[in-house]
Amino acid sequence: MSQQPASSIESSNRIWTLPNAISFLRLLGVPLFLYLLLVTENDVAAVVVLMIGGSTDWVDGYVARRMNSVSRLGELLDPFADRLYIVATLIGFTVREVIPLWLTGALLLREAVLGVVLLILRRHGYGPPPVHYVGKTGTFLLLASFPLILLAKAVPSIDWWVGPVGWGLSWWALGLYWCAAVLYLVQAVRLLRADREGSS
Repeated sequence: MSQQPASSIESSNRIWTLPNAISFLRLLGVPLFLYLLLVTENDVAAVVVLMIGGSTDWVDGYVARRMNSVSRLGELLDPFADRLYIVATLIGFTVREVIPLWLTGALLLREAVLGVVLLILRRHGYGPPPVHYVGKTGTFLLLASFPLILLAKAVPSIDWWVGPVGWGLSWWALGLYWCAAVLYLVQAVRLLRADREGSS
């Protein structure tokens, strides 16, 4: 795991960049999605918002690299937007009984575990571990599965094929999500062990 102490990471301090604007727009979609899902119960509109938020997951990072406008704020906003969409969707889906409680618990437990790891790393002067492609793939599949699961509920006539596809993607996402968590744990343990050996 190649990582530097948080205090020595060099990154741009720019705030007003196109990638950051895209991330901000993605964040604005979260309360809109929850309003449509929980208040008006307009499931089709909620699906559209969720699909846009999920499908643009890669856009801000791609634009940042292409335009050479990577910023520290953007590095924080992108994964934060992903996690906020996931947590908000889990809460909304659980309240509406779209997904079972055990799935919500399994995904939120993973977030809690990584949250503890991040706190420990920060306490030792390190920033978050670099995003692994396994975790990124799991996040992508999860954000792809949620709209399909909700769409199957909103339009019962297509549930026979949309439902299995959505649930299949969610199972793959859950597996990759936890595989990535294990990889992050191993990386964190190695980093902290090397840090302890270096200071002894």
